[in-house]
Amino acid sequence: MKRIGFLSFGHWTDSPHSATRSARDVLQQSIDLAVAAEQIGADGAFFRVHHFANQLASPFPLLSAIGARTSTIEIGTGVIDMRYENPHYMLETAGAADLISGGRLQLGISRGSPEQVIEGWRHFGYAPAEGESDADMGRRHAEVFLQLLDGKGFAQPNPRPMFPNPPGLLRLEPHAPGLRERIWWGSASNATAVWAATMGMNLQSSTLKANETNEPLHVQQAMQIRLYRDAWTKAGHPREPRVSVLRSIFPLMNDMDHAYFGRSKSTDQVGFIDNMEAVFGRTYAAVPEVLVSELAADEAIAEADTLLLAVPNQLGVDYNVHLIESILTQVAPAMGWR
Repeated sequence: MKRIGFLSFGHWTDSPHSATRSARDVLQQSIDLAVAAEQIGADGAFFRVHHFANQLASPFPLLSAIGARTSTIEIGTGVIDMRYENPHYMLETAGAADLISGGRLQLGISRGSPEQVIEGWRHFGYAPAEGESDADMGRRHAEVFLQLLDGKGFAQPNPRPMFPNPPGLLRLEPHAPGLRERIWWGSASNATAVWAATMGMNLQSSTLKANETNEPLHVQQAMQIRLYRDAWTKAGHPREPRVSVLRSIFPLMNDMDHAYFGRSKSTDQVGFIDNMEAVFGRTYAAVPEVLVSELAADEAIAEADTLLLAVPNQLGVDYNVHLIESILTQVAPAMGWR
């Protein structure tokens, strides 16, 4: 069995060819897609977070709205750029979203991706400490966030508060029990995957990764996942970790599918991103029986317990429901995932 969810980047553009022409369109359609995905049996609704872009940004209002409209589907992010985050305020908003959803929040966090602006985190009031890189700062913010999630008191109470305090040091509220075990780190390298394991976070691996061995993406990701699991075991964490991989998968079921994705490239690409040589994963687009054969050879999907599907949100809710349902009904059973 494998959990199957979707990941939306939340693009919008004022174009007659786009079903999402405004931020309002994206937000409302994201809620509708999550509701529909739950109804057809999907396991997760995840959303990308970008700043200074025509894409989804601050995720917690959206996640809270989805949590209030659904009852079983996991809701989460992939990923929140921790360079931009105040861990204390983030804890409060994440806690509220998790409680609204009944404990279904799955938060993917990371140091982030290439930005729309130069050092955008400075506009949010953050700067690396002396000797730190911006990536170091993101990991530091993440470590503070994880400590706060433990729910231990750390703040000295006012002796004359507006409202009575419980005894001892105070923690931030609302506290969301169990959320600490539902934090994921989005890793683009073997080293950060190992670090995530030592920190007790689940692992998210995307459709790109640092090109560390010149092998296909799925082979490098599979090794990354094995290194992560080995580090998890060595760290002695008491629970089993979770691992997700992201893929672009398009079953060609009708003329519209063929028109949109019938000519999609089917090979990995190597390029540079943030001064890092990276391998970018292929797009899987074929009739279901061919997809089953191709996906069976993907070593990283085999290693992961969760598969996230990158959805083309600008094609609208109905098309994306069709896409997800095609995978759930035509591909997943033949793969042994359902």
